[in-house]
Amino acid sequence: MPTAVPPPADAPDASGTPVGLEPDDCYRVVASRDRRFDGVFWTAVSSTGIYCRPSCPARTPARRNVTFHASAAAAQRAGYRACKRCLPDAVPGSPAWDLHADLAGRAMRLIGDGLVDREGVDGLAEALGYSPRHVVRVLTTELGAGPLALARARRAQTARALLEGSDLPVTDIAFAAGFASLRQFNATMREVYAASPRDLRGRAGSTAPAGALDLRVAVRAPYAAGAMLAFLAEHVVAGIETVVGTVYARSLALPHGPAVLAVDLGRVEGAADAGVRQVPVTAWLTDLRDTGTLVERVRRLLDADADPVVLDAQLGADALLGPLVVATPGLRVPGAVDGGEVALRAVIGQQVSLAGARTVTGRLVARHGLELPAGLAGVVPGLTHLFPTAAALADVDPETLPMPRARGRALTGLAAALASGAVRLDRGWAREDVRSALLALPGIGPWTADYVGLRALGHPDVFLPTDVGVRRALVPLGATVDELPALEARWRPWRSYALLHLWNTLMPALPGTHLEEDS
Repeated sequence: MPTAVPPPADAPDASGTPVGLEPDDCYRVVASRDRRFDGVFWTAVSSTGIYCRPSCPARTPARRNVTFHASAAAAQRAGYRACKRCLPDAVPGSPAWDLHADLAGRAMRLIGDGLVDREGVDGLAEALGYSPRHVVRVLTTELGAGPLALARARRAQTARALLEGSDLPVTDIAFAAGFASLRQFNATMREVYAASPRDLRGRAGSTAPAGALDLRVAVRAPYAAGAMLAFLAEHVVAGIETVVGTVYARSLALPHGPAVLAVDLGRVEGAADAGVRQVPVTAWLTDLRDTGTLVERVRRLLDADADPVVLDAQLGADALLGPLVVATPGLRVPGAVDGGEVALRAVIGQQVSLAGARTVTGRLVARHGLELPAGLAGVVPGLTHLFPTAAALADVDPETLPMPRARGRALTGLAAALASGAVRLDRGWAREDVRSALLALPGIGPWTADYVGLRALGHPDVFLPTDVGVRRALVPLGATVDELPALEARWRPWRSYALLHLWNTLMPALPGTHLEEDS
């Protein structure tokens, strides 16, 4: 029986089994119901016609009836439907995608964001910088399904979220989820869930306010929701974000229009030992076609796909970090609903306190951000604007910005690069390519580029040795700055989470001030 999560390369071999695990190894995992392998591979049972996650509590099937697949979409493509008991399509994606950030991983993130539904396979290929044929070949090899099949699986998940979280007519849900016809919608839902759309609706009632959607985002357990809320609260910018009690709310721009979301981090559902828990999200959308994209953005924000069991096992064994991991198991890296916004806010915050950066950013939002439309203004008190677009900030005269001239020029230069596509932060580019493009811009130094990698790109192995918060955190732990190179080597490949554990010791002033000289 394997004792650790398999190597990150989870491409299937000729039989469909993910590389790094032999079929018999996979079966032993299924027999043990090891939750650490949820999202690493999926189990299909020929005698029942269903597919499950490895930890499914159902009776272990006979070995001769079981095959293994590298993605839920691959199992669906092979003719299997989702188990009603363990809901395998709700399991967060493989952490290997984020660790390697290879072509398949970048493609999956763009598909999850709805790019194939909006622009087709050609649009996906263009965003990745490869030919459509090559993208299809890589995805089929790596994940057992092409981009259209993966997008279809995403549409089914979006439809289920709408069925369970709204009172919309079924016909409206079908087209909002991206299906071309009601017949296609009904056939897909029956194939994937072995239930009609009306049956799925009957399992859960919506408690959302009028005009809103009541959604759930699956996260791997354990999940340090309190630490996530504290970080977000410390970075709130007036006009676009607010925290009231345990609810973090914000405005955001989606492909088909603006939206508002509210995440209740004090009401995470499911037993702590259940393997996967659910974070309640209330959403107000301009266009229901953005439902799937919004859920994907929230997943990024909450770092829902991280594997806390693996992370805590490695970092918890470290002499310095061990007590911090015990104190805050399941700590995540706060992500972003918009990579460009994170990058621009990072530039604004150079060499100033966090409070000062929030004040300046709030002024820019009030002056250059678009006001929320009538249907969204007021649904959450305090949310009045969208963050300014890159194009809007690129046209601003740096001399008029409430910051030093050099930083103002860096801000407008970055905005121009984002607006023109010279820099892309949609997770479609390789992380090292993004870092190089950022460092080539005037006024962007290593701290800013790596902070963008940490939050906008979801990089699991980033560290900020020059950050003043890191240096402050080391003192009570009995460590010094001179020890950082050796410490970093021990924390690979999860240095981003080590960084968050250090910052977490500074609550509520997380992460403090940023004093690196970016020039």
